[in-house]
Amino acid sequence: MAATDIGTVLVTGGAGFIGCALSQRLAARADRWVVLDNLHPQVHPSAERPAELHAAAELVKGDVTSPDDWNALLADVKPDIIIHLAAETGTAQSLHEATRHAEVNVVGTTQMLDALGRAGHTPRQFLLSSSRAVYGEGEWRREDGTVFAPGQRSHAQFERHEWDFEGARPLPSEGSRTRPAPTSVYGATKLAQENILSAWTSSHDVALTILRFQNVYGPGQSLINPYTGIVSLFSQMAMRGESIPVYEDGLITRDFVYIEDVAASLESVIGDLETGSTPFDVGSGVGTTIMQLAQHIADFHGAPAPHVTEQFRDGDVRHAECTIERTTAELDWEPEWSVERGIASLQQWIAARV
Repeated sequence: MAATDIGTVLVTGGAGFIGCALSQRLAARADRWVVLDNLHPQVHPSAERPAELHAAAELVKGDVTSPDDWNALLADVKPDIIIHLAAETGTAQSLHEATRHAEVNVVGTTQMLDALGRAGHTPRQFLLSSSRAVYGEGEWRREDGTVFAPGQRSHAQFERHEWDFEGARPLPSEGSRTRPAPTSVYGATKLAQENILSAWTSSHDVALTILRFQNVYGPGQSLINPYTGIVSLFSQMAMRGESIPVYEDGLITRDFVYIEDVAASLESVIGDLETGSTPFDVGSGVGTTIMQLAQHIADFHGAPAPHVTEQFRDGDVRHAECTIERTTAELDWEPEWSVERGIASLQQWIAARV
């Protein structure tokens, strides 16, 4: 199937941040672009159709965990491609709302597959938006060159302010090499999604493309959800002239990837039935410390310098970044937005809304 002829597309969670951005690129090119979304109040406080969702998108309000909602949808829609974005995404929140995350992310996925079976329909391709959270802390290299997986930092380590693993440095993750070892309930549920879809698609000869996104940010992200979007939260603090609080020693590292680069990565694989199921890492390819991020935002607004609090979150990983060489080599995609440019764009978008 050529990317210019993408047939009928079903996007779960397609009224969210990523789904709306993707709809602007592709909805008008599809025979049908159908969005299934429950418009959860944590993301959609008014429960109304988001303005950012392309006019060509058909919005169906429904829950991925509901068999009845699936039955009704698949009685009308026979998707050629399913883009599975629906998920609970709060890493910290998942430690306290594990059942909710498991029900939406894991059971919601199996309900979708069971409904396809009841409908007697098999799509040509699944695209799954997975997460860098499946790696957990990833791999580190000791001074003698040996590579090890340190696992999760303990609460006792945090209390002692032992932020790093002594005598070692972190390695960027890569989907064909790094063994997944999630340290959050959220990460565990995303890995379960990958495994479930891999097993199902292999048994049904359906193409599966898994994209593991790093920290996605940009215009369109929620400004009210306290569990996601550290960039937007920092931005609003700086706009108010506040000093941004930075956890641990400020040297936590993340790969911040701009929303348009994320949408472009999905666009590059839609309709491609040859990519295989080995996950692709989607990020900027550049690690940024939380202090650097906060300083960029503070500088933009002329806000006071960020300050280190030495607070911490149990289960948080120290370093999370990826290498994107295989992704850019095998897909027709590469990131175009630097962190500095992306942050500036986001500030302008937020300023128009607050």
